[in-house]
Amino acid sequence: MTSPSTHRWPAFLIAIPMLGLLVLPIFALLLASSPAELAAGVEHPLFAPALFLSARTSLLSLAIVLTAGTPLAWWLARSPSRHKRTVEIFVDLPIVLPPAVMGIALLQAFGRSGVFGGLLADLEIQLPFTTSAVVLAQTVVSAPFYIQSAAAAFRRVDPDLLIVARTLGQSPAGAFFRVAVPVALPGLVGGAALAWARAIGEFGATLLFAGNLPETTQTVPLAIYMALESDVRGAIALSLVLAGVAVLLLFALRASPRIWSRLDVTGTGRQRSGGSR
Repeated sequence: MTSPSTHRWPAFLIAIPMLGLLVLPIFALLLASSPAELAAGVEHPLFAPALFLSARTSLLSLAIVLTAGTPLAWWLARSPSRHKRTVEIFVDLPIVLPPAVMGIALLQAFGRSGVFGGLLADLEIQLPFTTSAVVLAQTVVSAPFYIQSAAAAFRRVDPDLLIVARTLGQSPAGAFFRVAVPVALPGLVGGAALAWARAIGEFGATLLFAGNLPETTQTVPLAIYMALESDVRGAIALSLVLAGVAVLLLFALRASPRIWSRLDVTGTGRQRSGGSR
């Protein structure tokens, strides 16, 4: 009888070309410069302003996504409305639309000649080619990743737990924050990490809607694009920063289920020991 392990090697050999295609560019990036060249790239004038701007705008956009996206994710998870599927399509659209298309769409919505351009002008608010435009672009392209993950996490919350919380005197908001959010927290954290990674790496929508103005709208991806024209060392240094952030987030997402399970087991054990006393 043939062992199943004998069939693994042919499959792995067939998979090597795709694995190499995915892995080799990352290794090439890591080996692209020496420590001295990397240090010189960090000292590039575009490096610090772009890094600070990306950190500030991506964290602000993440806060907006968490604040406004969590209620929408809860509604998508729990609403019996027949219009829910239509809403889900609109939520998912920024994922499948090219970023450049989203940039043009934002211009047509909030630009001077856009749908809301006249209203914004009356209020003396200018969005395009400002730091606020960067935040808005990052929010639009990253929100679906959090909303999808949060809605999936909320769907796994047992409705009976919410009913018990209500019978014990909790308001709907209290049941949500005290029961639903803690149960769904791993999915919420994972979705937030994905949304933040998408926001910090946004390029196309930001370029078309916010422009590429140093210290105002020039985020790390845009600075990489600019640095390639003058000093490739700066582009490599910025690329390694984004790659490092991505790797850290990936490891955090991979490790989070085990961490949450350990915390859950520890908490359960403490509750049982406390109850036995």
